[in-house]
Amino acid sequence: MDSGNLAWLITASALVLLMTPGVAFFYGGLVKAKSVVSMMMMSFGAMGLISVLWIIYGFNMSAVPEESPWAFSGNPFSDLGLGSLGSDDLVGALFGATFAIITVALISGAIADRAKFGSWLIFAGIWATVVYFPVAAWVWGGGWIMNLGTSLGFSTEVIDYAGGTAVHINAGAAALALALVLGKRIGFQKGIQKPHNVPLTLLGASLLWFGWFGFNGGAEGLGALGTEDSVVGLIVINTLGATAAAILGWLVVEKLKDGKATSVGAASGAVAGLVAITPACANLTPGWALLLGVVTGAVCALAIELKWKLGYDDSLDVVGIHLVGGLIGTIYLGFFATETGLFLGGGAEQLIVQVVAAVGVLIYSFVVAWIIGFAIEKTIGFRIKNEDELAGVDTVVHGEEGYYLTEQA
Repeated sequence: MDSGNLAWLITASALVLLMTPGVAFFYGGLVKAKSVVSMMMMSFGAMGLISVLWIIYGFNMSAVPEESPWAFSGNPFSDLGLGSLGSDDLVGALFGATFAIITVALISGAIADRAKFGSWLIFAGIWATVVYFPVAAWVWGGGWIMNLGTSLGFSTEVIDYAGGTAVHINAGAAALALALVLGKRIGFQKGIQKPHNVPLTLLGASLLWFGWFGFNGGAEGLGALGTEDSVVGLIVINTLGATAAAILGWLVVEKLKDGKATSVGAASGAVAGLVAITPACANLTPGWALLLGVVTGAVCALAIELKWKLGYDDSLDVVGIHLVGGLIGTIYLGFFATETGLFLGGGAEQLIVQVVAAVGVLIYSFVVAWIIGFAIEKTIGFRIKNEDELAGVDTVVHGEEGYYLTEQA
């Protein structure tokens, strides 16, 4: 890489790393005041644990040998501790680490208010090892999803520029599994709690949107930046446009459904739009990106109601935003991807490979996450006691309170 590409990739990596504290703020504001420390600690715990695992063996697992596209993952022992990588490759490893971190952190929103921190870290480490690291290899590291079209004799391959499958569908499916394993919060019903700090949630959404320009645009620092093949301009305008349109789509539905357009709805709509444009940012013209944003914002605003109808307690709507938004963004490409989409000059091939990839990751992540979560719950326990949930997970698990509202002696 030349100095410009290198500088941008380092900058993009820092932007993506900032997104995990953004998730912590976004989720932290949405929970009750006596759960905010626990909620934010699950994100910061993921930053600590997944960074270490990625450096020790995760990066090694994230690419399969060129001659073995159907391999489960790369060899985790091939370069323990990344001792043999050159400087440029280490920067690439840094960029990949930030994706692994935030994918794990996203899952935590589904189990807010009721999870043990130690059990969460055990789950995070195992899930990253047997799900995220291999799936990253499947999608970006020469694995079966990356080569799916060729395997089927098609002229097109799966499009997932920045992680519709590997990040959002992956995390959303795992979140649904954990929500089912841990069960419902005490008093689970519509309106069970209101966000304790709306400004904190808006701050988190803002940091996510800011960091997402590195999330989507960062891969351009791997070689194409500044060349005639660069699509970075398309990526960044789509990241802006789809997100903005999703805010509007969400707010319109919210206004029609509930009579008010809320700031939490605007923040949630922004995140939904960011999720949907993630796989599609380099393969849609800006107009089609705007349509994607509007559709995703509207659909996700409706999808978050599913937990009340189906009875699963996804505390902070990880399923309704990340799983549903990831599915929409990934499958939308089958219809509107430039030149290969069904409605833009292509046949059904693009749609087929997009659906197969999305469903494959969804099923694998859900099943494995459920097994891991169930095993933890039945051994050391994953959910805190009911009385501890009522008392507040922050003081019980961490011995801290998010806010001291009275003068301390």
